[in-house]
Amino acid sequence: MQDKISIIRNIGISAHIDSGKTTLTERILFYCKKIHAIHEVKDKDGKGATMDSMDLERERGITIASAATNVDWKDHSINIIDTPGHVDFTIEVERALRVLDGAILVLCAVGGVQSQSITVDRQLKRYKVPRIAFINKCDRTGANPYKVTKQLREKLGLNAVLLQIPIGLEDKLQGLVDLITLKAVYFDGENGENIRIEEIPSELRAEAEAKHKDLLDAVTMVSDELAEAYLEGNVTEELIHKAIQKATQSLQLVPVAIGSAYKNKGVQVLLDLVIKYLPDPTGVTNIALDLDNNETEIKLISEKDKPTVALAFKLEDGQYGQLSYIRIYQGSLKKGDELYNSRAKKKFKVGRLIRMHADKMEDIASARCGDIVAVFGIDCASGDTFTHPSLNYSMTTMHVPEPVISLAIAPKDLKSSDNMGKALNRFTKEDPTFKTYTDEESGERIISGMGELHLDVYIERMKREYDVIVETGMPQVAYREAITKEVAFDYTHKKQTGGAGQFARIAGKIEPDQEELFTFVNNIKGGVIPTEYIPACEKGFHDCLKKGRLIGFPIVGVKVTLDDGDFHSVDSSSMAFQIAATSAFWQIYSKANPQILEPIMKVVVEGPSEFQGNVFGSINQRRGIIISTTEDDIVCRVEAEVPLSEMFGYSTDLRSMTQGKYEFTMEFLKYSKVPESIAEKIKKEIEEKKKKK
Repeated sequence: MQDKISIIRNIGISAHIDSGKTTLTERILFYCKKIHAIHEVKDKDGKGATMDSMDLERERGITIASAATNVDWKDHSINIIDTPGHVDFTIEVERALRVLDGAILVLCAVGGVQSQSITVDRQLKRYKVPRIAFINKCDRTGANPYKVTKQLREKLGLNAVLLQIPIGLEDKLQGLVDLITLKAVYFDGENGENIRIEEIPSELRAEAEAKHKDLLDAVTMVSDELAEAYLEGNVTEELIHKAIQKATQSLQLVPVAIGSAYKNKGVQVLLDLVIKYLPDPTGVTNIALDLDNNETEIKLISEKDKPTVALAFKLEDGQYGQLSYIRIYQGSLKKGDELYNSRAKKKFKVGRLIRMHADKMEDIASARCGDIVAVFGIDCASGDTFTHPSLNYSMTTMHVPEPVISLAIAPKDLKSSDNMGKALNRFTKEDPTFKTYTDEESGERIISGMGELHLDVYIERMKREYDVIVETGMPQVAYREAITKEVAFDYTHKKQTGGAGQFARIAGKIEPDQEELFTFVNNIKGGVIPTEYIPACEKGFHDCLKKGRLIGFPIVGVKVTLDDGDFHSVDSSSMAFQIAATSAFWQIYSKANPQILEPIMKVVVEGPSEFQGNVFGSINQRRGIIISTTEDDIVCRVEAEVPLSEMFGYSTDLRSMTQGKYEFTMEFLKYSKVPESIAEKIKKEIEEKKKKK
């Protein structure tokens, strides 16, 4: 079984939007004989790429939901997850990376390292995922893989090492030179399926040998074994591969491959690198927390005979009920096996076990550790841990960013009203970054997400999948409130009615906290407040943060220190101390000089240089700060920080002022203080809304 696990690779394909991820996946499926014909993302026949199985994905030409598939390449089993590039669907990337052992970071040979490449790289580093970089689109005008490799080093801080050089570039791209074997590789046939290996063209020989030396210099820096062999003149191809594999898996090095997925060049060589360099499940350390033993860290072992541990990382509501994608970290799984959900504290039986290929399913009888499969009909949440009933483990959860934009929605008719609830229940369960609630004051149904496109897609899905037509209000920015001054408190809660009374006294201070959303420090000495009442104090303060009193938005960045207090042996209780904490907070909140914070977005605008002045003007009009501009012969790229409230409708304005030649991406960067004049305007708008209700 150990040998079988060593042939598994769990990889993700991640990149900036429009770098060619889905096109690359389509070629991988074709060369691995999973599909018999290649379809493009924006096919004329309307079929679209295999992994873009949702109608919306095919129409818009973008990936919205990550899709899983399994292929075989040279006696290895590769589980692949194709993830979206658009930052609005960043949770799809987060949960994919949480369960993957390796990744292919796709970059455009023209655009190079772009804003979302930086975001994806940050996510890869967060989960310590080894990666291979693939510089795609080497057939495009302006392609320069050497420049992109340099950007990988300078912008992402990666030790990027080029393993191949192109034979020709742009429309003259013929093949590539392998810098390890020093052979030329060509891809013949209608779809590049026939690989031809020849001697390097004479005009490229000197460059190839120089780059081969650069490669050896870079790898010997991270491999003592190869350095020793190099000094002794005993370097072999096997030694180079072994050194690159070890350095890649220890995150010391990133191998760089090149090609053009669209022109069917370089994909099979990339697959060979995945098998050679990216780890199998046994090469990755996975930790679970033992809930029966003070959350002690337990190292999971990729062996068949160990008790099963698996993580549900993605949910979908299909025609046959809820489909839960799971990664098995330890043990194995068969139909009919009993498992335990450590969060829900419930046992359940595995009725149906599925291997996914985009939206198609294949029933399987069993799965082994290292596999990514799906199970049907289990009531669970994204991030739940499933174990053998003898264990009570929990895997560490994934990072879930907070929503930054909200929208009020209302159903147009009674039928839509009934179905809207079903749709929202499903979407919030599937996507942790999509949230919904009813506003207490206005009674409106609010949906929140990562951006306009994110909410737009869910509104469209409601219409198509649930026949729900909704009316939408103006987008609402997720403002925050924050204190700016340290203030001391000393509050006594005393209530005496018939029977037992209530008594609690607390003293301390609240102050701004730049690092955490909320910090509670217990400095009580000598039992002036009994230990059992301290959690009630913390809860009282924490509950206040849900809704501030400036504009009714959550309060962030508060540190509460509890220094002193008093209690009564009969009248004190947890409830009394919780009320005291809440009352103390609101008594001094206005004295702490609260202010309104707004989400600031990192905006990257790209297009031809001729419209640069218009773009600068449009950013300045939106209270934006231009951070950097880069310009080459083809593209002008502007990076700016702009308040989210000023970005609504920007795509339409940008298209009209640049004749549709510019595009932009944006992602949440930070919260920042709202200027006084804008803050007054926001307060007035919220007051007027309240009056209308």
